[in-house]
Amino acid sequence: MRRSKTIIAGIGLAAVAAVGGVSAAAATGSHATSAPPARSAAPAAATVRTALATVGGRTEAILVNAQGLPLYYYLPDTATRSLVSGGLARLWPPLTSAAPVTAGLSGRITVVSDAHGRQVAYNGHLLYTFTSDRSGQVTGQGFQNFFVATPGLTPIGKSPAPARTAPSLPYGGYRY
Repeated sequence: MRRSKTIIAGIGLAAVAAVGGVSAAAATGSHATSAPPARSAAPAAATVRTALATVGGRTEAILVNAQGLPLYYYLPDTATRSLVSGGLARLWPPLTSAAPVTAGLSGRITVVSDAHGRQVAYNGHLLYTFTSDRSGQVTGQGFQNFFVATPGLTPIGKSPAPARTAPSLPYGGYRY
């Protein structure tokens, strides 16, 4: 009988612990104390600056964050809406900050409130990092419609130069 009371008491403490009434240490009978949960610090201001990196075999000035990670933009995004979500957002984390800081940039830095929080944009292009990059290393150029952001990135809304198109050919593009 004593064993069944101990089991019932243990189940009762575990149930109370599950809803937050008792610490895990009390539920297991341990006398260890636990520290209160740490408070999350306010997000640091994101710094956007330029650095030299090799992109496509050429040394170029690119935008990087405070840790020197290359910054990218996603071609399908709009100036006010990120189309990066789910698994794509885990591979390409958005650069977020309430008050970004710039160093040596002539373009316009803004903050857009979107699904990611307060996402940083350069000349209207929302910015991202790539999980495979390291400081000074560009590995995501052109991958999945992401492109390295450069100081000369044309603002969204301005018309780019007209694109050249291949001459149209009859019958599905085949010459006979």
